[in-house]
Amino acid sequence: MDAHPSPERPLRIGTRGSPLALAQAHETRDRLMAAHGLPEAAFEIHVIKTTGDRVLDRPLREIGGKGLFTREIEDALLDRSIDIAVHSMKDMPVLQPDGLVIDCYLPREDVRDAFVSRRYGSIAELPAGTAVGSSSLRRRAQLAHRRPDLQLVEFRGNVQTRMRKLDEGVAAATFLAMAGLTRLGLLEVVRGAIEPEDMLPAVAQGAIGVERRKGDEIAAGLLAAIADQPTALRVEAERAYLRRLDGSCQTPIAGLALLDGDQLWLRGEILLPDGSLSITGERRGLAADGPAMGLDLAEELLSRAPQSFFDLIGISPERGSPPL
Repeated sequence: MDAHPSPERPLRIGTRGSPLALAQAHETRDRLMAAHGLPEAAFEIHVIKTTGDRVLDRPLREIGGKGLFTREIEDALLDRSIDIAVHSMKDMPVLQPDGLVIDCYLPREDVRDAFVSRRYGSIAELPAGTAVGSSSLRRRAQLAHRRPDLQLVEFRGNVQTRMRKLDEGVAAATFLAMAGLTRLGLLEVVRGAIEPEDMLPAVAQGAIGVERRKGDEIAAGLLAAIADQPTALRVEAERAYLRRLDGSCQTPIAGLALLDGDQLWLRGEILLPDGSLSITGERRGLAADGPAMGLDLAEELLSRAPQSFFDLIGISPERGSPPL
């Protein structure tokens, strides 16, 4: 490919086919168009169905975890069926296949979780015994820790599917990411945003990452023009923390890094799936030291966890979990 894509030789952008994934791919395309003065015809969106999209009747943790939403897309990148891939970073495993790299992040959206209900305005308003739907192990554990009197039910699907389940009485409330609802223009379903002080979000929530092949200098040059450095500093600190802890869908992990000039504030939480144990911590320091801070925070949380935590979660306090 020449230094710039063209209608004759378009840049092929790989993505999942969900409305949110497509919105993120379109945002990436639009930013590349604006940065390089290119027409829409110089890009092609390639929809790739992943295992996570095909299997909707079981929790992700039972069928393989985060890689379910990325494996087929990364295979297409490696076999050169596509040129770049657009991902929700909270869905990304902490280790990538050999030959691939993510060094471009778009400006991060709202990191908070959204409380969604037809009947209630907040978690505090939910009566004891109310059914709350979520497929997120992290959200389920956090809610069980804060409100053990609630009933948790499995809840997967896109925004429209989840709203229909609420209408059908499967649950009275659920949670979605504010970032996704913002990108889809669906903020009207939100009853309230949950502040990180009340429920720390998933690692890298609200961040879009663009993956490419190592050594593809043309793609690297195109993406460098739209890469957001503040988002990179935050996400890299959070993912270093996640990598040491586990990083799959098997462990409830929350984490968030915030920037203030050249200073970074990183908070983390690990929980038992049933919410019976929550361990939190934080680090403050130079943003450039974010990955080291992430590892250090993870080590602290692991050092404070009882052996029962490791037995139930299935990770080693010495080594972390096996590579994903």
